[in-house]
Amino acid sequence: MSGAKILWVDDEIDLLKPHILFLKGKGYDVETCNNGYDAIDLVAARQFDLVILDEMMPGLTGLETLPRIKELRPMTPVIMVTKSEEENIMDKAVGSKIADYLIKPVNPNQVLLSIKKNVHSQQLVTEQTTADYRSEFGRISSSFADARTFADWVQIYRKLYNWEMELSESTDPGVREILSYQKNEANNEFAKFIKNRYLDWFAKPDDDTPVMSQNLIRKKVFPVVDAAPKTTFFLIDNFRYDQWRVIQPVLHSLFEVEKEDFYCSILPTATQYARNAIFAGLMPAAIDKIMPDLWLNDDEEGGKNQHEEDFLRRQIQSQGKGYSLFFDKIVKTDSGKRLIENIDKVHNADFSVIVYNFLDILSHARTETQIIRDLAEDEAAFRSLTRSWFEHSDLLELMRLLAERGHTIIITSDHGTIQVDNPVRVQGDRATSSNLRYKTGRNLGFNQKEVFAITKPELAHLPKSNITSTYIFAYNRDFFVYPNNTNQFVRYYNNTFQHGGISMEEMIVPFLVLKPR
Repeated sequence: MSGAKILWVDDEIDLLKPHILFLKGKGYDVETCNNGYDAIDLVAARQFDLVILDEMMPGLTGLETLPRIKELRPMTPVIMVTKSEEENIMDKAVGSKIADYLIKPVNPNQVLLSIKKNVHSQQLVTEQTTADYRSEFGRISSSFADARTFADWVQIYRKLYNWEMELSESTDPGVREILSYQKNEANNEFAKFIKNRYLDWFAKPDDDTPVMSQNLIRKKVFPVVDAAPKTTFFLIDNFRYDQWRVIQPVLHSLFEVEKEDFYCSILPTATQYARNAIFAGLMPAAIDKIMPDLWLNDDEEGGKNQHEEDFLRRQIQSQGKGYSLFFDKIVKTDSGKRLIENIDKVHNADFSVIVYNFLDILSHARTETQIIRDLAEDEAAFRSLTRSWFEHSDLLELMRLLAERGHTIIITSDHGTIQVDNPVRVQGDRATSSNLRYKTGRNLGFNQKEVFAITKPELAHLPKSNITSTYIFAYNRDFFVYPNNTNQFVRYYNNTFQHGGISMEEMIVPFLVLKPR
């Protein structure tokens, strides 16, 4: 932490020699001068990490010197030292963006503390955060074996991603590698948990069975709508907990978080299955049986999510709700602008539902466009890109307008997404589905140890395109490849963000309820 270059400006600098020697003994490079004019010349000539500036000096006072220093070096922190505690002097100093102020007489430790706070704060924070994570590593790992319920895995998932956010600024590559290893270990254990428990949630539901896609609206959304005069439900495709964490500060001035919750996406964690189940309030097999004209299997041509509004209206009616409904799907930029122009349509409905597809589009663009890959090369970069998009999006403007109109808003997704890097070979015929994280078909060849196979789709309430249909799901960061053209396929899809399979990122979906401030 030593080596920082400091300029100390004081007309009585000779009396401060003990302080200067103390700082030099701590490894700081300290330069001094005794007036504002020399200080300005020095700051213009070289870069300092911090300036300590006396407020009461003959000639140019500290308050007169300060704006000239900030004009030359706007990012250099300045500590003001003053004999006076008069409020107007402090107001002027704070208004000029000082980093800190000290009241004379100062002692060396006071100065040192202020330097650390203003020069080394990020380093100190990351060092402490790294130490805290290393001390908790063992407790987190031991919690994998103790996790018995979906709620237990939610807590593990939150903890791991909270640490990832905390450690994103760490300069220690070793600790990031440890966290990556621990996330991988957690997802392997989570996959075992899902393999052992998933079908039981349908066959033998109990108090530990999580809320899932097919009962999300009935159990979590309708109670919010019943309690609020106006509710707008945003379903953002591919939206994950860590992405919520990065956009939450942007929304802080508009909304307060009433509830931060989670639910479990059904398998496959793909839009066709999970989103249709949400809006229909039914599992895919039931949709296919009750409304065969509105369901298309993977091997059938046509749009797979064309009837969400029809499904939702049917669910509202079946639950005896008398809400007036507004429904829209935003898949292009001009659609968002048009919705803002027609904000009254959203406001006038009791219950508005808006599907926002941008993150899904961004994931696909990242797969297909090299420049987007470069911009979002890993999860941290993808989060940063998500926040940048959100800050300038029509979605944020729409939420701002709704906050002004007193709307409660719900934010969730139909599934998350995971960055894949481990190819797993499977075989299938031409009718096999194309998704990289799950496959369904009648002639699938696979290694039982590498996948979660459901050979009786009816047990998972999934439709069958033929009598011998099987579903298989990829674990963790795996993705399916065929034996032919494997290398080309791997080069194209390695490190892309995909969904459809089994991982905490895909299945543990955030559910947020926000109230306007």
